[in-house]
Amino acid sequence: MTPLKLKFGPADHGRRVTAEELAEAEYVGGYKYEIIDGLFVVAPEPTDREVQLENWLLRKLEAYEDRQQDFIIWTANNAQVVVPTVQWQTFLEPDIALYQFTPLGKPVSDWKWEDVSPLVVAEVLVDGDPDKDLVRNVDLYFQVPSIAEYWVLDGRENPDEPLLMARRRYRNRWLLTEVPNGETYTTRTLPGFELLIDPRR
Repeated sequence: MTPLKLKFGPADHGRRVTAEELAEAEYVGGYKYEIIDGLFVVAPEPTDREVQLENWLLRKLEAYEDRQQDFIIWTANNAQVVVPTVQWQTFLEPDIALYQFTPLGKPVSDWKWEDVSPLVVAEVLVDGDPDKDLVRNVDLYFQVPSIAEYWVLDGRENPDEPLLMARRRYRNRWLLTEVPNGETYTTRTLPGFELLIDPRR
């Protein structure tokens, strides 16, 4: 007799889970799922306002990807980032991730999230939990050696005029740069990249 599959949902928030359970489980739709130190973390899916900002940023990064094919391999939303931990697993799901390297010799169909690690991750914050993006993830993303920058596009005050908070890895800490709406962000991490902070353009 085939065992019944686990089905995770909001009621499982805070539950301790194993890698085997996660690999075999099904998930209730309408929520975003992450694993933090082996605990199941459930959050609502992004609101319309957050999706609009995320799509704007994703389009800008994909346009850069098209121009810089020798540098950025691909841009992904709904990616999964594996954070190295001593005992319990931690899987984060950034809104957007940029990858520079891919598993050599493997076809895309055989990739796993454990095989790749991003260069830049970005979160969009409008109606979500600010502690997740501005406190928890600041520490967790720093634990991933490949991540050179962590961005938060903050539209809490006005999603039409967001603030970009760009953290760049420097030795044992992040250096924070805040770029208000109407100004342009550039970085040595992404050669030739210019981002005018204006979702209407």
